[in-house]
Amino acid sequence: MKFVLAPDSFKESMNAKRAAHAMEKGIKNVFPKAECVIAPMADGGEGTVESLVSISNGEMVSVEVVGPLGKRVTAVYGIINDGNSAVIEMASASGIELIKPEERNPLRTTTYGTGQLIKDALDKGVSNFLIGIGGSATNDGGVGMLQALGVSFKDENGDELLYGGGELHRLHSIDVNGLDERLKTTQIDVACDVTNPLTGENGASAIFGSQKGATPEIVKVLDENLVHYSKVIKEQLGKDITNIAGAGAAGGLGAGLLAFLSANLQKGIELVIEYTRLEDLIKDADFVFTGEGSIDGQTLFGKTPYGVANIARKHSVPVVAFAGRIGSGVEGLYDNGFTAIIGILKEVSSLDEALKNGEDNLAFAAQNICRLIKLQKH
Repeated sequence: MKFVLAPDSFKESMNAKRAAHAMEKGIKNVFPKAECVIAPMADGGEGTVESLVSISNGEMVSVEVVGPLGKRVTAVYGIINDGNSAVIEMASASGIELIKPEERNPLRTTTYGTGQLIKDALDKGVSNFLIGIGGSATNDGGVGMLQALGVSFKDENGDELLYGGGELHRLHSIDVNGLDERLKTTQIDVACDVTNPLTGENGASAIFGSQKGATPEIVKVLDENLVHYSKVIKEQLGKDITNIAGAGAAGGLGAGLLAFLSANLQKGIELVIEYTRLEDLIKDADFVFTGEGSIDGQTLFGKTPYGVANIARKHSVPVVAFAGRIGSGVEGLYDNGFTAIIGILKEVSSLDEALKNGEDNLAFAAQNICRLIKLQKH
């Protein structure tokens, strides 16, 4: 029998690779000769680089870059597909977790380091990018990233804008002549699971600004600055990106990627499935095991287990999903490729104990499912 093991991480308990190996352990206890294909998944957010590098036998690259507040930080990205593709999580260079809560200030934070990661990958001969843009600390419309790649943003005195979303009101002219030439022949796919426009009541600043340290007054300033930024782009580049779904992702980084790098914004799990060639692994499988820390009605909206189940359903392969927590609304999952949804907890326990024992619990749950499969085969 062939099992494809394609879980996401179980947050704070085990990453996707460890979860897949826990499933394998449970399977092998019942079917020692089973073929287990380890295919750790992610949805474009945290863990995407690690998962894709793991499944494709790629390599991790460490680079010292400018962090969100201008201090040097060490960021990592992955190179896969024989050196042709790079996987970047913008949060590694420009993420909110890199800043203490009391220091968060989207007027000052920059995406410059994300641009440096892209440039480093270009220097290594990469021609395809998958960029995850969740977890940002920024609200600069991607200006920092673009400055690192050679675009010039000047004020009316001809001075280059400084870091941060608080600078955008000074923008007077954009010069794209210095943009790295290699980007003209580069494909950039962006894992983007939000549909927010750049500005307005549902825009980058209004919806996400407060969690990045912005007061209501600062949110207003940031939004006005992004409105000005979008007007200058429209006037000088002829591109209207204000109301495009996803333009507001990562403090407007989505808009910068769209307007300057002709990026393709897509649901994260769809991109990860494409880059890992998951469908090729699944189409001749007997069973698919997936899962993550929590499964509920929201899983239908692009979460990893749903993406995996969608592929398996195309090939009529049964899907078992495992979770630490099963919430309300899961009934709809059974009509969307899920054969069974299994909670992994053996007993009532504290959250700390449940997280600590996640791998053992998952292995045991996978073993029990396999005992049922074995029974059926008899």
